[in-house]
Amino acid sequence: MSFNLRYGTADDGENSWSQRRQIAIQTIREYGPDLLATQEALAEQVDDLREQLPDYAVEAVGREDGRRRGEATAVFFRRNRFELCEREHFWLSETPEVPGSISWDASQTRMVTVCRLRLQESPAREILFFNTHFDNRSERARLESARLLRERITAAALHDPVIVAGDFNATEAEPVYRILLNGEHPGSTLVDSYRAAHPEHNGEELTRHDFRGERKGSRIDWILHSPHFITQAAAIDRREFDGRYPSDHYPVTAELAFT
Repeated sequence: MSFNLRYGTADDGENSWSQRRQIAIQTIREYGPDLLATQEALAEQVDDLREQLPDYAVEAVGREDGRRRGEATAVFFRRNRFELCEREHFWLSETPEVPGSISWDASQTRMVTVCRLRLQESPAREILFFNTHFDNRSERARLESARLLRERITAAALHDPVIVAGDFNATEAEPVYRILLNGEHPGSTLVDSYRAAHPEHNGEELTRHDFRGERKGSRIDWILHSPHFITQAAAIDRREFDGRYPSDHYPVTAELAFT
């Protein structure tokens, strides 16, 4: 599951985090993902999920300082399914190893969290799970972010199964999508899980709905994977609770199997 939670200090009135915390957590529990990528969560929101979802371990740092300040691209994984082998955080900038760095006319600091996870049931098998959130205003920043992420993915996907989740603030009609999916080397290409499960566009694939529950439009939240996997199912999770939504984005889900 990839889930943009909407940052907790937003002035959202009845849709503020304190009013929807429990339905966001319930959404996650009801789907029960083995792997969960969240975007926009502040440290307090990550803490809320950590407390309420004890079956999950989490890797997260704030984008502003690499500690707790600012939004995180958090990775949650089930403790009984995965063991964390390595972690990495890098920033979508000209100096990716510098916490809080920003480039390319981006409106906000943006980053990527990467976890190398070993399957408990098959210790010889590891996957790399990437979670990111691209800039919402600067097209240049999204393009350069896609190129930087593509470099890291290519280096990884030649050797290991890769899953990439996030809010890309772009539709599949934009160059960002093609950059990410089309690897330069055989075996480094990525598959869009939703499009693999739903080859035909139906015009009702909106993922950011601004708490209005709309459907007409295009996806900006994706789960991509390397050819090490096949997509068994994928969906936009539009569940609501008495007319209320857990976030301004619908979470997106995918069920993957090793080839």
